[in-house]
Amino acid sequence: MEFAEEMKNRAFAALDAAGIATIGPRTLACDTEQAEAALAEIAGQGDIDLLLIIQITFTDASMTIEMARQSNVPVAIWGVPEPRIGGRLRLNAYCGINLAAHALGKAGLGYRWLFSSPDAPGITDKLTGLAASSTGSAVSVERFELEADAVADRVVEKLGRARISVIGEHPAGFDTCEFNANELHELTGISVDRVKLDDAFEKAKSAPAERAIAHRAEAAKSLAGLDDVDQEQLDRSFRLLCALEDIADENKADSIAVRCWPETFVDYGCAACGPMAMMNQAGVPSACEADVYGSATTLMLQELAGEPVWMADLVDVDETDDTAVLWHCGLAPLSMCDPEAQAEATIHTNRKMPLLHQFPLKPGRITLARLSQAKNEKKLMIAGAEVLRAPMAFTGTSGVVRFDKRVADVCTTIMDEGLEHHFSLAYGDHLGSLRQVAKRLNLPVLQIA
Repeated sequence: MEFAEEMKNRAFAALDAAGIATIGPRTLACDTEQAEAALAEIAGQGDIDLLLIIQITFTDASMTIEMARQSNVPVAIWGVPEPRIGGRLRLNAYCGINLAAHALGKAGLGYRWLFSSPDAPGITDKLTGLAASSTGSAVSVERFELEADAVADRVVEKLGRARISVIGEHPAGFDTCEFNANELHELTGISVDRVKLDDAFEKAKSAPAERAIAHRAEAAKSLAGLDDVDQEQLDRSFRLLCALEDIADENKADSIAVRCWPETFVDYGCAACGPMAMMNQAGVPSACEADVYGSATTLMLQELAGEPVWMADLVDVDETDDTAVLWHCGLAPLSMCDPEAQAEATIHTNRKMPLLHQFPLKPGRITLARLSQAKNEKKLMIAGAEVLRAPMAFTGTSGVVRFDKRVADVCTTIMDEGLEHHFSLAYGDHLGSLRQVAKRLNLPVLQIA
């Protein structure tokens, strides 16, 4: 909270220095009631020209949507970056404005946006431009001619008979994870089974002890630090892995999507990240936050790459060195670990429970994709990038990447298009086959890099 308070104060100082008059409270709004009170205070002070929502930390998009709907003026969202120092991702503001942009776009609400430090060079011009600018313009999608591609044929055939088990409901305010099972089936042929979260927990609790012990012994071959975390919580993690395996086996699921928080922490007592990472490694792509379209995309990429895949958030962009950071708590499969680093067992940075993987990604060529519903139009987003060998940016699993286009342009497209905050990735260059998969599914392609 201290860092968030500091960044909030610096943001208001930048607004003052830019000569932009503001009304409303200058305190952090940490819950719905505080946000509603802030909006009421603003409404009681007369007409305004712009509603600026300063996204100091990650939040879901529910209050942003509510404030935008109540406002009769343009809306802008401003997120602030944080240093890549290998510690916990304290703010995660970029992911927050990404989530908000998607929700606003899906609701048909216009928005302006900024991702910049309050102390960045040219911040005054950026802020005055934000106050005066119009909403971003859409990027043209592409359609490609049908070409012979045996790999694309195989992927489409695989999707046409695939099953996804979704465990629990997606979190409130995560419009990025909404899905319609019938629409997904019509588009890809994928069938979706629903599993209650409590049923998954009961399966975990009843898992044989020897099976959980065997999973721990296998994990100890690659993960350092298993003895350094809470052992009861660690045992629950391996029991949850057993439950996920059983659900996938019983439902003949090719991929799963899991409501991984908060219930796994508060109701069951461990983190789901490590077990889901192990499912990824075992060839059952696993998506956080019950993101079914993300799960479908990871399955698509796994079939293309023939190796484990991962779904991550884009959490930071740095125009000074033209890089970005892909991160998720601790979900990456062990095969993606940089061979010069030691994979570690760790705890969730917020909930302080195991099991998570922790390591930087190995360097190499990657392809990113997202079966997207941004602005209520289905499309396939694709991008090419390179993972750079770099120190671990944040705790958990993360990679520093350089896109095939300038990171500023990539960021602009993501935000203007209101793309989802989850991106699936696989090592290798699969852009050509992805275009042909899209053609076979009658989907337009949005290539952002």
